[in-house]
Amino acid sequence: MRNRLLWSACALLVLVPLLKAQYPRPNLSKGVDIQQKLNSQVPLDLVFHDEAGQTVPLRAYFGDKPVVLQLVYFSCPGVCPLSLHETVTSMRRVPLEPGRDYNVVVVSFDPSDTPAVAREKKASYAKEFGRPGFESGWHFLTGSQESISALASSAGFRYRWDEPSRQFVHAVGIMVATPEGKLSRYFYGIQYSPPDLRMALVEAAQHRIGSPVDYVLLFCFHWDPAQGKYTLAIVNLLKVAGCLTVLLLAGFLFMLTRNDRQMRAAWKGGRHVG
Repeated sequence: MRNRLLWSACALLVLVPLLKAQYPRPNLSKGVDIQQKLNSQVPLDLVFHDEAGQTVPLRAYFGDKPVVLQLVYFSCPGVCPLSLHETVTSMRRVPLEPGRDYNVVVVSFDPSDTPAVAREKKASYAKEFGRPGFESGWHFLTGSQESISALASSAGFRYRWDEPSRQFVHAVGIMVATPEGKLSRYFYGIQYSPPDLRMALVEAAQHRIGSPVDYVLLFCFHWDPAQGKYTLAIVNLLKVAGCLTVLLLAGFLFMLTRNDRQMRAAWKGGRHVG
C-alpha cells in the first residue's frame, strides 16, 4: 500500500509546477518540487565523481558551452528512467552536437550511487542516443551528500527520502544553464520539446551556436516559465510588422516622388522643344 502511494505521489509530482493552489497535494509529496531559480549561479566548485571514477569539479563541464542539467537517481524504479529516456530522445532530435555545442550533466542525488553504476547507465543511454558526441558530451556523476545537497539547493530541486518505501520522493525536470553556470531555463515533466531545447541552448550560449534562423525564432518567441516552453511573442511580431509597414510606406512614397520628378522633367523638356 505504501508503495502504491509513493508511485501516485511521483506521478503527481511530474505536474507539480502546473497544479493550481486550490488542489491539495498528497502528504507524501509535501516539500518536494522544483522551484525556478532563474539566473541563479550553480556552484561550480562542487566536486563529484564521473563515470570513470575520477574526481571532477562541476566547472569541468562549464566555461565555453551551455549545459543541460538533470538530477535523478540511478536505482529509481519509476519516473527517473522515463525522464532520462525522454532527455536522450529529445536531445537526439536537436541538430546540435553534444561535446561541441553543449554538455549534458546527469547528477545522481543518491549518495549511495557509484561510478560503476553511472558507467553502466551512460553505456546504456549511449546506445539509445546513437549519434556522435555522446561520449564526450554526456556526463553521469555521483557524489557526496554535501555536494548533492548544495547542487540541489542551488537549482531549486527539493526531494526527500521516504523510509517506509526505501525510495526517494522527487519531482522531474531538466534545467539549462549558461556556460558561466547561470540557470536560464527549466523544463518540467517527462516530455521535452526538441525545438524548445534547441532555442534554450542557443539563447543560453548567447547566440554562439545555432543559425541565423534560430536568432529570428528567439525574437519571435519568448519563454513562458509557467508552461516551461516558448510561446509566440505577439509584441515582437507587431514590432516587426510595424517596421515593415514603415519601410513599405517609405518605399511607396519614394517611388511616387521619383515618378513625379520624372514626369515633370519630361513635361518641361517637351515644352522647351515645342
